[in-house]
Amino acid sequence: MGMQFTLRESRALYGLLAETTSDIILKTNCEGFVVQASPALEQLGFPVPNMLIGPHLLDLVGHTHAGIVGDALAAAIEGGRVGRWVEFPAASADGTEHWFELQLRALTDAKGKVYGALGVMRCVDERRAMSDRLFAATYTDALTGLTNRQAFISMLEHMLDDGPDGCLALFSVDFFRAINMKYGQATGDGVLVVFADLLRELLRGEDMISRIGSERFAVLLPRTDPEHAEAICNRVVRTLGDLRQTVGESRMAITASASVARVAGTLDETLERAEMALFVAKAKGRNRLEREKA
Repeated sequence: MGMQFTLRESRALYGLLAETTSDIILKTNCEGFVVQASPALEQLGFPVPNMLIGPHLLDLVGHTHAGIVGDALAAAIEGGRVGRWVEFPAASADGTEHWFELQLRALTDAKGKVYGALGVMRCVDERRAMSDRLFAATYTDALTGLTNRQAFISMLEHMLDDGPDGCLALFSVDFFRAINMKYGQATGDGVLVVFADLLRELLRGEDMISRIGSERFAVLLPRTDPEHAEAICNRVVRTLGDLRQTVGESRMAITASASVARVAGTLDETLERAEMALFVAKAKGRNRLEREKA
């Protein structure tokens, strides 16, 4: 059996919800100015009890999303129906960014004429933070903090779809299995972290670095021809070979083999050409870079 309320009971229920929830319950006129709001609005810096003139709904919204919220308000007023939830960053008084979702529905009088909108704003910071953590867990290599193979494949596909204009480089730490066997896995992990940090330091800001396997790394170099890509990546190979890296309690010589190939054709073709050039680099003695054969 459904619950039915008198007008007085409905007002009491509204007051109870407005005063006890962290959601912001607000009422606007047809122009979008807030004419009534729950105390939770104070979290955005608006002193509800002292408001002589309420803010416009869009005053609560970061400028980048004003259009989205404005469209939602217009749809509610014009359509007289419950709108979909929309997400936006709130314009808080202290300058910190908090994300909210908002749903609006039209308010109508006894004759069915729309005289405003009723809205519920709900903070979604925690949910967005959880989504960010899940995204990071899905696309980030936990050891090095680089993007992982899944992210690399997506980025390479995007480069190919966007129009081939760049290069792919592959790096493989030489004799990594022997390092693990001689010094232990903790030292092997340290070698990978050292190499990841070197890649970050020596490559350009626009280059996309991923760990795609045990000791294997891939770099996408957008808008770069093979000659330039070879020069950039050779610098990594030479610098690593010239240094004795400190890993844990040991100082050891770490080297890497590398390859460069154009991003062209299909994903499999691009990877195959880069893999073949890397195989040649290892076959010629490692600690070197080979470019795909034209």
